[in-house]
Amino acid sequence: MALGTVMRGLVRGAAAGAAGTTALDAVTYADMAIRGRPSSSTPQRTVETVAAAVGQRIPGTGEKRENRLAGLGPLAGIATGVALGAALGAVRELGWRPSTLTGGVVTTGIVLVAANGPMVALRITDPRTWSAVDWAADIVPHLAYGAVTYATLAATDPDH
Repeated sequence: MALGTVMRGLVRGAAAGAAGTTALDAVTYADMAIRGRPSSSTPQRTVETVAAAVGQRIPGTGEKRENRLAGLGPLAGIATGVALGAALGAVRELGWRPSTLTGGVVTTGIVLVAANGPMVALRITDPRTWSAVDWAADIVPHLAYGAVTYATLAATDPDH
């Protein structure tokens, strides 16, 4: 298989991941608006913990530093969503072509692990302590990501 074909998959996948990330964010923000809940602090805490672990300091103090973290947390989520989409696009170019339903479910599982795995490993969160509402607030947006990302990959596949 030519490198150009895999590159095409990476680019299509990145675009699909961006679409999925937009869906995830829309569902998350709708949940916040409907329930009046605050945003999660886990993305910012993850960035802060990872930066400290690799010897990097988030610059600033007080509110300025907190504002940087408030921007870096969501940016890390966007990067994760786009990178995961790119990887899935490459894998699809290499021949993985399940149905849209199966692909969406598998993509949801992968993004749940990619998003939550580092936070669990860093002990920023513990899913064993989550309530049913907490689980729903996590799973539903990731389902939106999985469905939109994989459906976009399938719909934009020139060999489809």
